[in-house]
Amino acid sequence: MTERRRLAVIGAGPAGLTAALAAAARGVRVTLVDSAPQAGGQFYRQPAPGLGARRPQALHHQWRTWERLRDGLAAHIAAGRVTHLTDHHVWFVERESGTAADDTGQGSGSFTVHALLGPEQEEPVTVHADAVLLATGGYEKVLPFPGWTLPGVVTAGGAQAMLKGGLVLPGRTAVVAGTGPLLLPVAVGLASAGARVAALVESADPRAFVRHARVLAAHPAKLAEGARYAAELARHGVRAQVRSTVVAADGTRRLEAVTVAALDGDGRVRPGTERRIPCDTLAVGHGMLPHTDLAEALGCRLDGVAVAVDDEQRTDVPGVWAAGEATGIGGAELALAEGRIAGLSIAARLDSRTPDRSSYASAAKTRGGLREFFAAVDTVCAPPAHWAEQVTDDTVVCRCEEVPASAIREAVDELGAGDVRTVKLLTRAGMGWCQGRMCGPAVAGLARCPETPSRRPFARPVPLGVLAREPGEPS
Repeated sequence: MTERRRLAVIGAGPAGLTAALAAAARGVRVTLVDSAPQAGGQFYRQPAPGLGARRPQALHHQWRTWERLRDGLAAHIAAGRVTHLTDHHVWFVERESGTAADDTGQGSGSFTVHALLGPEQEEPVTVHADAVLLATGGYEKVLPFPGWTLPGVVTAGGAQAMLKGGLVLPGRTAVVAGTGPLLLPVAVGLASAGARVAALVESADPRAFVRHARVLAAHPAKLAEGARYAAELARHGVRAQVRSTVVAADGTRRLEAVTVAALDGDGRVRPGTERRIPCDTLAVGHGMLPHTDLAEALGCRLDGVAVAVDDEQRTDVPGVWAAGEATGIGGAELALAEGRIAGLSIAARLDSRTPDRSSYASAAKTRGGLREFFAAVDTVCAPPAHWAEQVTDDTVVCRCEEVPASAIREAVDELGAGDVRTVKLLTRAGMGWCQGRMCGPAVAGLARCPETPSRRPFARPVPLGVLAREPGEPS
């Protein structure tokens, strides 16, 4: 009897779960590797069982989809088709030097996934596979402003994670600000959980959506979802301020208020429109960026800041697929569609077959429509063009290395730095624990440089002791 081919899925969010279920149902032996203690990713983040949440579904929409994924995963684990490794932080995927594409387009070699186990991230684990799916998700784009390091200022996704995963409110009175579709569910979630949302501050101009009416009209479900959020905000008395931005967070030891101002047509703050809003929490977000570290280390081609894939979600590295936010930010529904396509493609290619396109025609149609939809949203919900003008010289930009904006401006204006790497070498901005993931967009904006991904050998810091000893096998 031929041994089943092995697939390592990195990431247990919507894309990774859907791909794992689709591949396992077709005879592939799947190892699902995830850094979280439970499956679901950020979108389906669940509270810890010990918290005794009575109605976790109140924190989510698409709950039935989550139940289907959860129950399907449990069934495959019970049947021995899927191994789910939680609390495993992948830092590198090693590709055998002999790996090459065969006549099906599938790699003929193998891969070793290197991970660190547990909260201390010191115990090494390896997973061996014939193919790899990168479903590594995305992370928030953070742009600094005066006072953004005060306690009480969190990212929009961070506030949502606290609510979904910890059942806690970040504060009693909140302002939700920035730009993008994530702000709506965050504001509604905070208000529904008992916080007073003093304002929803959106920098985009809603009138700009008129230019994309055709694309938006093709997705009535998305429009209805937005309308439901708007109705909930109105029910909770949340005031929305559009074409506005937070210019400063105020407070001594922690956040006490935010200063909000209106934007002109060019994205600059209109003098004299500043208004102070008392609050103890600011949840701010300016969109998301794909996690591409593992893909870059493998040598996968990028399309802009996202992993480039073909119609089957294959990267240009044989044996490596990618799906979900890693290939472009587009939400859970798009991730589900891409995950299904990837899972079906992997199952066929590992069996030396060309996948039947009719098996994922519906998912491909969904993928195409949602990519067009979110391309329009991204065009409208871009951060204010001149946000960097509001960053004072003493504002800390790189929190890990405590680099202020003045040092970055000096590196460019006086020392001649013309790219982010040179700024990093001159100022240490981006050399800290997060390796520039948090401050990268801000450094690029202040330095007036293109925002280009920086290829790293490892996806996260690794203890030298791990590199020095032989890693263990998963239990």
